[in-house]
This record gives sequence, structure tokens and C-alpha cells, in this order.
Amino acid sequence: QQMTGTASTLSITSPSNVTLTPAIPENGGGTATGSTSWTVTTTNSAGYELAIAASASPALTTGSDTFADYVPAGASPDFTFTVASAASVFAFSPEGSHIASRYKDNGSTCATGSGDVADACWDGFSTTDRVIATSGSATPSGTATTLNLRAAAGAAKTQPDGAYSATLTVTATAL
Repeated sequence: QQMTGTASTLSITSPSNVTLTPAIPENGGGTATGSTSWTVTTTNSAGYELAIAASASPALTTGSDTFADYVPAGASPDFTFTVASAASVFAFSPEGSHIASRYKDNGSTCATGSGDVADACWDGFSTTDRVIATSGSATPSGTATTLNLRAAAGAAKTQPDGAYSATLTVTATAL
């Protein structure tokens, strides 16, 4: 096989492990947050796509105890994160200049507009790839996408203590 023309490059940085804080008490509810980021660099003139998938469903577990994967109220992510009083959930919200249109907002609604309000447009994990960022052109100096993570237990939920963990795979693909 022979390549003609100029070969393009694609690279992605390795994120650090994330510890969600503060610890959520077993009774009374609470919210723990954290974030990580990836920088994608490509010389591909058609750009790239960045997708995320969880290795299991639900994503956040310890033994047989889990936080359910967040489920938005409709087809689009929820602009505001919510947790029912008797539930516990795990969610994400991407931020950055290349977030996918699903996570852009108009200041009050997700999947509409061109904005990126901080800590808005919350979605749940899936074991299939979900595109979180995309660019239609080369990014030779790199573009970062931050992933905000949130685990929450409602006030009436007894959430067993434990060292919960989630394995997430992020894939950058040249377009």
C-alpha cells in the first residue's frame, strides 16, 4: 500500500485519575464533583471527533453498590443537574470550544444555540460511544475539552459507603 500526499497526525493527551469530592455521606445525601481534560491535536484538515464510553452500566460502582447513570428528562442533556430525593446518579458535562452541538446551549436549553454555560448540559454515561467534541478543521496547536463529573445522592437515599470507581474510555478519531 502506498500513501500519496501529506500524512496527517492525530494525538490525544492522557488525563489524570479523578477523585470526586467531598465524600458523600451514607445518609442525608450530597454531591461530589471533579473534572479532567483531554487535548486533541491534529493536522488533519477535516478535523477530529472525541467520544466517551463507560466500560460498564452503571458506570460508577463498588462491589454490588452503584450510582445510576444519569438520565436527562428529555432527548437532550439537562441544562440543570437534578437528582430525585430517593435516587443516586452519576453524570457528566463537557466544556470547551469544540464541544458537540448536543452540549451547546442558549443560556437555558441544551442542544440549541452556540454557548457553553459552565456546569450546564448534564448527560449520563453509556457503554456506547457518545461524541462530546468535534472540529471540522485541523487543530495543530491542540484544543482542550474538559469533562466535569458529578455524583449525587438525594436527601432520602441511603448510599452505602465505599470506594466507587468508573472506567471511561475516550477516543479521538480523525474525520
